Amino acid sequence: METVILYNGIEAPVLGIGTFMISPEDTERSVYAALKLGYRMIDTANAYMNEESVGKALAKAIEGGIVTREEVFVSTKIWATLYENENAVEDTLKRLGLEYVDLLFIHQPAGNYMAGYRMLEKAYQDGKAKSLGISNFHDEKLEMLLADAKIKPHVIQMEVHPYCTQKEIRERLSEYGTRTMGWYPLGHGDKGLVNEEIFTKLADKYRKSNAQIVLRWHTQMGFITIPGSKNPDHIRDNGDIFDFSLTDEEMAEITKLDGTKRYYQADNAQEEKYATMHLPFEG
Repeated sequence: METVILYNGIEAPVLGIGTFMISPEDTERSVYAALKLGYRMIDTANAYMNEESVGKALAKAIEGGIVTREEVFVSTKIWATLYENENAVEDTLKRLGLEYVDLLFIHQPAGNYMAGYRMLEKAYQDGKAKSLGISNFHDEKLEMLLADAKIKPHVIQMEVHPYCTQKEIRERLSEYGTRTMGWYPLGHGDKGLVNEEIFTKLADKYRKSNAQIVLRWHTQMGFITIPGSKNPDHIRDNGDIFDFSLTDEEMAEITKLDGTKRYYQADNAQEEKYATMHLPFEG
């Protein structure tokens, strides 16, 4: 498994198993299968309502001698309604059954996000988070957070795929060494993206699937990518991308797709609604 080094020296795998929109039962099976297949990163969130299942799968893999805790990079996200809850980090760790996470995000640029980020900074200083992240931040709110943050984010998670590489945000954050973690890496099931002619051509050349070509593009772009699946065959295939490399010319050809489309774009009013969307476990 290839890795990247965050600006604080923490090593992170470039490929992980995502758990967005996967039920608790399927999450436990998927994460355990991924760990058996060699994955060493898991991404979850308060709002996915499956952190306990991630914790169970990891505990089972540790008990079975498949991994040690230190070998697995776990990332999760604090939800916007919890930014002012002083117990949010500790409650998150309890659901995961962990003493620390490797990467802790604030999930949305909504509500009192600076209080949320200060909570992350404290967790980092207390050793409960090995690195910090922001998710879905852009434009004015991104600038406000960067101006106020004592510890600049180590990672930003946002929509990233060949149709949308978020070049402007990446360049803005490059001075801090902030890494990009991409969601919707395969275009949220858009067959039009995966079946672009360039990917079909390269799949034939390298004897891989179109999806494997897209995921390899992500890792060679320097992105951390987290495709989600509950299908063991897809999980295996998504991880089988490190025995070939795309050429510079091929990477440049794929770059021509940038700007085609985004699948998610919220305005400020939509984003602020997240600060009122309470999670079931909040009571």
